[in-house]
Amino acid sequence: MMEDRYLTVTALTKYIKRKIEMDSHLKQVWLKGEISNFKRHSRGHMYFTLKDDLSRIQAVMFAGSNRHLKFSPKDGMNVLVRGEVGVYEPHGQYQLYVHDMQPGGVGALYLAFEELKKKLEKEGLFAADRKKPIPRFPEHIGIITSPTGAAIRDIWTTLNRRYPIVKKTLIPVLVQGEHAAKSIVDAIERANEHNLFDVLIVGRGGGSIEELWCFNEEMVARAIARSRIPVISAVGHETDYTISDFVADLRAPTPTGAAELAVPDRQEILKRIQYLKNRLDRSLHVSIQSKKDYLSSLKQSYAFRYPEVLMRQKEQELDRHYDKLMKEWNNYFSRKVELHNSLGKRLQTMHPDRKIAETENILHALISRYNRAMRNQLTYKKKSFQNQIDKLSLLNPLDIMKRGYAIPFNKEGHIVRTVKQIQPGDKIDVKLADGTLDCQVWGLEEEDNHE
Repeated sequence: MMEDRYLTVTALTKYIKRKIEMDSHLKQVWLKGEISNFKRHSRGHMYFTLKDDLSRIQAVMFAGSNRHLKFSPKDGMNVLVRGEVGVYEPHGQYQLYVHDMQPGGVGALYLAFEELKKKLEKEGLFAADRKKPIPRFPEHIGIITSPTGAAIRDIWTTLNRRYPIVKKTLIPVLVQGEHAAKSIVDAIERANEHNLFDVLIVGRGGGSIEELWCFNEEMVARAIARSRIPVISAVGHETDYTISDFVADLRAPTPTGAAELAVPDRQEILKRIQYLKNRLDRSLHVSIQSKKDYLSSLKQSYAFRYPEVLMRQKEQELDRHYDKLMKEWNNYFSRKVELHNSLGKRLQTMHPDRKIAETENILHALISRYNRAMRNQLTYKKKSFQNQIDKLSLLNPLDIMKRGYAIPFNKEGHIVRTVKQIQPGDKIDVKLADGTLDCQVWGLEEEDNHE
């Protein structure tokens, strides 16, 4: 039969796989190239594309081989790899199974990414204090993405599921290619001009570093930074990072994650409302029951059952308290009267006129004592003075000279006490009681005095 000539796809794929596996040149392959579209699986395997200027090849490095890598591979990095070429049968494609990898330099896109990142970070565009808070309950969300990609479907579906009352507006843009960055910048600026949105979601689905590159453009980063409306960046997969992620007010790992971060969950809100409603119901029930119990206790009280008897008791208590008050008032008034009288007596005792009279008497007595003391002191001083005068009179040389004595003075005016002070021919003055004699010594006669 003619159909026996046709092979199945599986058979052809197995044949090609055996051919490649039998080629010794493909068992140990050394390649250099740039990493693109890098993804790390949750089980640790690494999937990426290794490319140069003209070609690319899919590659995988299993967890057992990459466990001891001394660096973290990223999109845009140039690497040196060693591995073998094989065929992945389910897809019918050949790929490189990498056993070893070494860094071989940084690619142009990766270098541009790092350079712009350092520049904007130095300007403060990544600072946490300039990031605007995302409103908790937004009314209108602007979605800046491609109208045909999976991202808009994921965002739209998630918003409808979590918070269907929010208003959503798609602002269609290009998300890859030469004109994508300008398209995104224009959309952000138009959204700010109309001022209709509470928050903006800017992003797209996953892709290679080249496909995501418009979100690494400086003009897009600065447009996000200038936006007065809070911006959530939602670019690629969870492992993809762009400059827009660092500048945005909030970074979401995926477009679906951006929708979850932009709005609250309706179910959680309903649960919260029900929880608060139950708390309010319990609180009202407890409050009402407490009031009922209080009202019941009032109804059972003595005052409600026997009001007339209670009234009479209260009247008697009022009379008793009134009598007690009057008694206390009278006692208080009596004490104040007694205190007033006592103060009056003290005031009379301490009256200024009486004090003045007593002080005047004391003053007169002191003056009399002072006068007597002065007279006694004067008499004593006079007697003492007279005694001194009498003593001076006895010693006064003038009085002695009145009895016939004289005092000689030499020419210098000194008293001559001995003949040794005078020479014959010296002139001396002799002081008498009634005058002075001007004399000259003609001779000396010295007498022995043996006392």
